[in-house]
Amino acid sequence: MRWWSVANFVSNAGTWMQLTVQNLLVLQITGSAAATGLSMSVQAAPALLISVFGGAAVDRWPRKLTASVSQALLGAVAFVTALLVALDRIDVTTLMVLAAVTGVIATIDGPACSLLGNDLVPAQDVPSAIGVGALVHQAGRLTGAALAGVTVGFLGTAAAYAANGLSFLFVASVIPFLRPARGAVKHVAAKRRGEADTMTVREGLAFFARRPRLLALAGVTGVSAVFGRNYQLTLAVLVTGPLAGGAGSFGTVSTVLAAGGIVGAVLGARLRRPSVRIVGALAAAGGLLQVVAGLSPSLAVLLVMVLPMAVVESVSDTAGTAVLQTDPPAHMRGRVLGVWGSIGTVWSLGGPPALGLLMELAGARGALIAGGLIIAGTIGAGHLLRERRSAAPVAVRAGDADAPGQAALGTAA
Repeated sequence: MRWWSVANFVSNAGTWMQLTVQNLLVLQITGSAAATGLSMSVQAAPALLISVFGGAAVDRWPRKLTASVSQALLGAVAFVTALLVALDRIDVTTLMVLAAVTGVIATIDGPACSLLGNDLVPAQDVPSAIGVGALVHQAGRLTGAALAGVTVGFLGTAAAYAANGLSFLFVASVIPFLRPARGAVKHVAAKRRGEADTMTVREGLAFFARRPRLLALAGVTGVSAVFGRNYQLTLAVLVTGPLAGGAGSFGTVSTVLAAGGIVGAVLGARLRRPSVRIVGALAAAGGLLQVVAGLSPSLAVLLVMVLPMAVVESVSDTAGTAVLQTDPPAHMRGRVLGVWGSIGTVWSLGGPPALGLLMELAGARGALIAGGLIIAGTIGAGHLLRERRSAAPVAVRAGDADAPGQAALGTAA
């Protein structure tokens, strides 16, 4: 697990280095902010359409081999991009195609690597392992964004892509030496044609749709993603507008957000039994903190509020990921992550425009306040509705011998 964490840190740093440079490269080629946003959407779009198939492939194929091959392919795409940039043969169309190819490979690589990390610890330590992964992600993000400017300044844009390619190859070289921990949940890939035929996309969709915990988690995460979370957008407008700050002030806010994310990941790693109830309570608390942030009269007050907002968000995300990866049986987890990838892409693509429209109508303060109230109110209403349904008496027909057993089974479920 230590080797896997080091490899993931290197990979995350390389990925964020490339993402930072890619946005600057598209802006340099086209001079259009819209084209920059389009390149990000093109890379995310494949997850919307084929993530469910990628998850099914992860359930069918040997996990270590799948992760190794996908990492190597991502490295190859990064090296091709680096070569084209170095030769000055890159254009926006080619860059979009390479971004789309990266997105397609990521639909398999994402769930494969996530579940591979869980195989390296005993089953009871999976929530902690997911928390460590969140911490590594945050640290890699900070490091990659910082290294991007240094790398481009001294070695050029192509070097950032080449460095990301090397980071993928490093992960691919580490994977063959990883060994499952004693007591880990074992993943057995389908070996015969008949076994593979039962591991279908439809089965994954049906399982997700029949699982109330997963549906509730999707609802909580969805409302939080649409009306909150996009702090790089809402807080940027708040700081530079009503609070009359500049780019430096927003940089300070972003740093505090990143620090809060790291603290939250550490706290999330200490959760032993994460649940949807915990995720919902934290998301509602984050919504209320967002309301207070929207009312901030000064930058100093906002900075005080931003830290707990980021901590709560990070712990909530870690708990939600733990539920998502531990609730389904082992043979279904790839497909569940595939379904989740498609759902999450809807939020990531639709959330910023919806929030932007809300800011147009209500301003930055109004969007933060209204969004926070919607998050807390929706989650609170859902909790009350669930409690009311749980408290409702179950009618039992006289003479139905199986009714008590069925009622007990329903309660346990």
